[in-house]
Amino acid sequence: MALFNWSDEFSVGVLAMDNHHKKLFDILNQMHESMKAGADEETLSKYITELVDYTKYHFAEEERMLEQVNYSGIDAQKRSHIAFIEKITEFQDQANSGMAIFAIPKVSKLGIDWLKEHILVMDTKYSDKANAGGFR
Repeated sequence: MALFNWSDEFSVGVLAMDNHHKKLFDILNQMHESMKAGADEETLSKYITELVDYTKYHFAEEERMLEQVNYSGIDAQKRSHIAFIEKITEFQDQANSGMAIFAIPKVSKLGIDWLKEHILVMDTKYSDKANAGGFR
């Protein structure tokens, strides 16, 4: 059973960003399912690395879009992004030191909870500005 199931409630009205968010949730779900299935440390560590790498990519793309439309809340977005990267990087370090089995549940919960809140509280605020700027 998936840790998180996407719903339209989480749509920010920008297809590319919605697809990025779905991908992040998919990685978290796959990582969680892998852990439940008893995957080895190396496999679990790869999921955390994929999550960190894709999160950095997504944040860079989202910030680029927000800069292009002169979004007034971009600084708060950047601060929030930096804080999340710092947290999941700590779990990545833990996983890379042979403790992935302990890091996965923490990063799964943090990732799901943080993404849901971030999307609903911060990202949905940029929808109108992004749409007006040509991002749909």
